[in-house]
Amino acid sequence: MSKRYETVFIVTPVLSEEQTKETVKKFKDLLIDKGAAIVHEEDWGLRKLAYQIQKKSTGFYHLLEWDYPGAENLVSLLELTFKRDERILRYLTVSLEKYGIEYAERKRKPKVEKIAEPESAENE
Repeated sequence: MSKRYETVFIVTPVLSEEQTKETVKKFKDLLIDKGAAIVHEEDWGLRKLAYQIQKKSTGFYHLLEWDYPGAENLVSLLELTFKRDERILRYLTVSLEKYGIEYAERKRKPKVEKIAEPESAENE
């Protein structure tokens, strides 16, 4: 049985757009090479941090949602790779349970569908 994970990481803001894309690709490739499937990916762009990290007040946020069927702990390998990469300011990986997966999928639906749902409920 595969498990679904969600990883958010912050890339240092001193990189160019191309370097940022290469950094994200490095972690996506690591997951894919180990047998994980990328379910969803979001680039949240440059955001202000709540507090300074390594004397930086902004960072490029990126989210990866992925499935992993294997028994070995890919999360620890991914986080070790984050820790060793000086371009990563912070990272967090969480395991999604069924309600978290449902919420993530609902959140991704277009806003038009979300608006249409309450109207149909009111007419009933």
